Amino acid sequence: MSSLLPERFFVLEMANNHMGDIQHGLQVIRTFGEVCRKYPQFSFAFKLQYRDLDTFIHPAAKGRDDIKYVKRFSETRLSRAEFDQLIAEMRNQGFLTMSTPFDEKSVDVIEDQNLDFIKIASCSFSDWPLLERIALTDKPIIASTAGAQLEDIDRVISFFTNRNKDFAIMHCVGEYPTADDHMHLSQIDFLRTRYPGVRIGFSTHESPDNTDIIKIALAKGATIFEKHVGAATDAYPLNAYSASPEQIDAWLAAAAYAVTLCGVGDERLPANPSEIASLRSLRRGIFVNRAVKSGETIFPADVYFAFPPEDDQFTANDFSKYAQFVATKDIVPDAAVTPKNSKRQDMRETVWNIAKRVNNLLQTHNITVPGGIELEISHHYGMDRFDEYGLTMLTIVNRGYCKKLLVVLPGQKHPEQYHKEKEETFHVLAGDVRLELDGVLHLLNAGDVVTVEPGVRHAFTSKTGAIIEEISSTHFANDSFYTDEAIAQNSARKTLLTYWMM
Repeated sequence: MSSLLPERFFVLEMANNHMGDIQHGLQVIRTFGEVCRKYPQFSFAFKLQYRDLDTFIHPAAKGRDDIKYVKRFSETRLSRAEFDQLIAEMRNQGFLTMSTPFDEKSVDVIEDQNLDFIKIASCSFSDWPLLERIALTDKPIIASTAGAQLEDIDRVISFFTNRNKDFAIMHCVGEYPTADDHMHLSQIDFLRTRYPGVRIGFSTHESPDNTDIIKIALAKGATIFEKHVGAATDAYPLNAYSASPEQIDAWLAAAAYAVTLCGVGDERLPANPSEIASLRSLRRGIFVNRAVKSGETIFPADVYFAFPPEDDQFTANDFSKYAQFVATKDIVPDAAVTPKNSKRQDMRETVWNIAKRVNNLLQTHNITVPGGIELEISHHYGMDRFDEYGLTMLTIVNRGYCKKLLVVLPGQKHPEQYHKEKEETFHVLAGDVRLELDGVLHLLNAGDVVTVEPGVRHAFTSKTGAIIEEISSTHFANDSFYTDEAIAQNSARKTLLTYWMM
């Protein structure tokens, strides 16, 4: 599901720092608007807190100055019309709008004002009546997790996920201000790992002068950030955890610097031409150790690697079991292999396509193989002719006895060969097999068993694809003899894969 929550999103939390003074609140919004416009790479929301004080506070607690928050909430009370003024000024300053509702009636106000987002405070994280009401809205949701037990986080995420809500959660410490040793920023890693499909943010209550924590949180992958803000005056001093405009400016500058340092993280970083040139100059070049004629395949035995490389020369980094080099011009001994005298083909995609087809054939016939078993791909006349002549083998065990699985893809032929020592028995597990023994054709199907004695020439093919269980005496690498000598001369006719099952 696509999200309406911006990618790098900063939420400025006014809370009750409007102090119940509408003019002061408006000035706070304007002042921070000037700061935030300096950072167009970020998205910003201004956030209020809504409580329907007539019903939120218990009748017996109303007017109690000895209860800290009752006194605070009552003294900073604003009317609905005044909240509307603040929302209008937020929009005028380019902010997205958000509020934290602490009761169901406040959610009604959010909907009536058509705010952009709803924030769930940590104290309300598992307030299920409130969550049920919030879930009825069409607003994206951000929830802080301070103090929440793991099972509560699991339940809330399941609750919003099952209702297809657009939501994110925030690592948060409900301590104002938060000491450094209580920050536990690695909770961002924990939450990202446990809930990979959920946006993770960071609601911060550290000392407003600290600009290091935002860098670490951003580097750990948080993408939504919330901070309390206010503007100090003679009448209204700031509390210990709310940031001034100057402190928010420094905080955002630190975040911008961290973004620059972190760079690209959702894909491999873009090419750096200077870096590439520097590293290439330190590589070993490919040189031939014999005269190579145009049209010849260049095998590992035909080359050596040496420093320094020539300009535009192929290097050892280009030479792998998946790379095939063919000379396009005659090359003299000790000459560099370059794009001007040879052609390089990367067979990696071809190899993985073969592995995928083999795996699909095994799965189609419900044949399970042990994990980590090596897949041996035989391409007798080159990889470009594999579908015509080739075979894939999985060696399950090779001791005094040997067991292999031979996989023949549709239309593929295994060229004629014989063994001097090994005796092997073919048990067809799936598909059709046309087996030639000393030139005599045998038509086999699933369930058929044939023994091939030492010295007997054998070749086989399959029209629809086949899986053959081969049980034999010990297999020796030097005990396979092809009747076509061109195959024996191809020293690079095998490719081995260990991690191939998908």
